Amino acid sequence: MRLATLKDGYSIVVSKSGIIPFSKLGFAGSMRELIEAGEAEWKKLEDSIKGIKKDIILSHRTLDAPLRNPSKIVAIGLNYFDHAKESKMEIPKSPLVFAKFNNSITGPTDPIIIPLKITQQVDYEAELGVIIGKKAKNIEKEEALDYVFGYTILNDVSARDIQFSDTQWVRGKSLDTFCPMGPVIVTKDEIPDPQNLELGCSINGVTLQQDNTKNMTFSVAELISQLSHSFTFEPGDIIATGTPRGVGFSRTPPVFLKSGDVICTWIKGIGEIINPVITS
Repeated sequence: MRLATLKDGYSIVVSKSGIIPFSKLGFAGSMRELIEAGEAEWKKLEDSIKGIKKDIILSHRTLDAPLRNPSKIVAIGLNYFDHAKESKMEIPKSPLVFAKFNNSITGPTDPIIIPLKITQQVDYEAELGVIIGKKAKNIEKEEALDYVFGYTILNDVSARDIQFSDTQWVRGKSLDTFCPMGPVIVTKDEIPDPQNLELGCSINGVTLQQDNTKNMTFSVAELISQLSHSFTFEPGDIIATGTPRGVGFSRTPPVFLKSGDVICTWIKGIGEIINPVITS
C-alpha cells in the first residue's frame, strides 16, 4: 500500500486512479493510529481496498507529511562510506546517532524556511526514512525488518554553521521545516529489500546526490537491531538512515541553500518531494 496524509487531516490510500480515505475503508483513525493498531488492522485495510470497485477521488488537496507526530525521529550520521570520506571524518564503528525534533517535519511540497538571523549555511541530505511498525526492544538483526511498517523519503536539512559550532548536531538539524517528508509511506510488503533503492537529490534541476542504499555502512536491519538494544522503538517512530555523498558543505566551492532554490529529493519506488527554499 501507498499511504499519505492530506493537509486537511485525512489519511488516505493512494492508488493508480485516485485516493481513498481511510474512513471509506472502515478505519476512522489517523496514520499514527493505523500504525499503532497493528498488522491485523493493516491487513483489514488492504483487504478493504479490494472491495472498492471504483476509487473515491476527492477534490484536489495538498499532501502533508504522511506522519506528523512520531514519538521520536532517530537520525544517523555518516552512514555511507563516501559521505564520511567527503566529510573528512572517520567511518563510524557503530551507528552515529542524533535526534531531530518533530517541529522540523514539513510536507513534501512545503517551503524550507531559512532563518537568516541564526544560519547562513543550510545544507541538504537525501535520506531513506524508515517507519517503525511495532514496539521493538533487544531485536536481533535477522528479525529486524519484521518491525518495519514502511518507508518514506526525507531530507535531513542541516544548518552546518550551527551544527559544527555547537559540536553536537541536534539544534542545527531541528530548525522548523528542516525535515521535509513524504510524499507517501510505502508499506514494507512493496519494498522487500530496503538495501537496493536508488536515491538522490537535485537543486534547480542539477543533480547533486545520486547513490544506492546498498552502500550504507549500517543496513536498516542493523540499525534497528543495534539501536533497539539501547532504547525501545515505538510504533510510528522514524529512522533517518543517513545520506550519501554529494552534500553541499563538502563541495568546492560549498553549495548552500538560498532563497529561490527548488530542491527535489527522490527515491526510486517511493517517489519524490519537491520543496522551494525561502528565507525569514
